[in-house]
Amino acid sequence: MQELHLVSPIPPSVNHYLGYRGVLKGGKPVAMSYCTNEAKKYKQQFADYVRKEVVKQGWDLVPNRTQHFYVDTVFYFPATNLDCNNYFKCMLDAITDTQLIWLDDNITCERVQAIYYDADNPRVEIVIHPVDYIGVFDNASHLEAFVAKCTDCVRYTRNCSLLNKAREGRIQDDIVDGICKKYKQRKGTKGGNRNG
Repeated sequence: MQELHLVSPIPPSVNHYLGYRGVLKGGKPVAMSYCTNEAKKYKQQFADYVRKEVVKQGWDLVPNRTQHFYVDTVFYFPATNLDCNNYFKCMLDAITDTQLIWLDDNITCERVQAIYYDADNPRVEIVIHPVDYIGVFDNASHLEAFVAKCTDCVRYTRNCSLLNKAREGRIQDDIVDGICKKYKQRKGTKGGNRNG
């Protein structure tokens, strides 16, 4: 399993990520958000570091829209009154900006493994690795077995929407416990087996 190990300074919290200012739009005052200078600086520096680490560590997984990733973290805060949930957004957005790990951080599964306190060296230690599951399938073997049975189905040659949605992780009434209710054997195949 491929892993990417990173160390980040404590990123700006969600409270310091975006600022707001009033502007007139159509003659009416509207609040408009903007990225703070603190967040811009962090994102640029951390993204540059991530790019270097991708090369250095030989990370070669090609980003796509369906591969999910665990983002395991250990926080080393400078004080005991900080909440780790406030620090993911800016950090994950900086990684997204590289487009080298994932295309959008909506496929990340953030997991806090521990929280410590280190006033001399505050940081976040991060390990990124792909999840085992693929869509609604427990692992690659489960998906491969399901697809192998799909090849005998008339829907398979028509770019089956059920299979495509299952690969995306969409729950469907037509696929239950690994069995496709819409399976219909294609003529000239030996199969007859439904998925499962």
